[in-house]
Amino acid sequence: MVAEGRRCCAGAAACEQSCSACFANTLASDHHPWRRILKYDGCFLDYFHARTASVPALYKPRKERWITPTMVVVGFIPVFCFGLGTWQMQRLQWKINLIDELQEKLQLQPLSLPKKINLSVIPEFIWRRVVVRGKWDHAHTMLFPLRVREGVVGVHLVTPLIREDGSTVLVNRGFLSQEHAENHSWDRPEEEVEVFGMLRTSQPRNAFTPDNHPEEGIWYWYDVNAMSEYAGGEQSNVQPVYLEQIFEGHAGQASYCIDHGIPVGRPPTVDLRNSHLSYVITWYSLSALTAFMFLRLLVNRKQSNVRRLPRYG
Repeated sequence: MVAEGRRCCAGAAACEQSCSACFANTLASDHHPWRRILKYDGCFLDYFHARTASVPALYKPRKERWITPTMVVVGFIPVFCFGLGTWQMQRLQWKINLIDELQEKLQLQPLSLPKKINLSVIPEFIWRRVVVRGKWDHAHTMLFPLRVREGVVGVHLVTPLIREDGSTVLVNRGFLSQEHAENHSWDRPEEEVEVFGMLRTSQPRNAFTPDNHPEEGIWYWYDVNAMSEYAGGEQSNVQPVYLEQIFEGHAGQASYCIDHGIPVGRPPTVDLRNSHLSYVITWYSLSALTAFMFLRLLVNRKQSNVRRLPRYG
């Protein structure tokens, strides 16, 4: 039995040597798959990737551009609207300061205009109350149609006032009903009068305002130079100075004057329009709205990229 055991062991050893030699011969062959596996440090996955590297991909992901013309435009709009809102905020503060300044001017004592008025300083005294004395030059009265006061259609009556020193200024006496204007039945004082007014200048016309026709007696907007020339010009000592007469009565008195053909002057207040606050609200609201739209667009594009199916290549 000992002999049989030795033979078995010898056979096993010979078999092991034979298997080792066979395995070594196998690895020596470059065409055997296991040889290729061991070339990649014994990693089977490396071999698998190497085998499939030459296989073309069936699907390729779509590459989306984040910066597009639409994104640039939508992103620029809120910045632009915010800038306009800030600019209107500055304009609002400027208009508030201007109105406060003019209101302070109205509280000052009325000025008495000198005989010879320095026209270059008139802009500094706009909206300032003044007092003048003289007689009306009814022959050069000018009517400005298409005016409305308290629901009544009428005109504004501008009449030159010949002062005590011989110089003449232009005075807007105020509103006159259309009926009295057509019938030429308005009040025409012949005696000397004292007028409290507010110093003004030519008012800008808009694109829809017709041209004045002085030769036909048709006036639509206040052109002080043209009005002074119509009243006689420099040769008649008419100065291009324009006043708006002030009416400080109550509504009942104004109605009485309108009914009886007495011109009703302007109220002693500053009537400058101040709509900048509405512009501020509008532009800032548009800025916030478009900024929200821009963020939604970014989120939607991101979500669509995540959910988008790969494109077949």
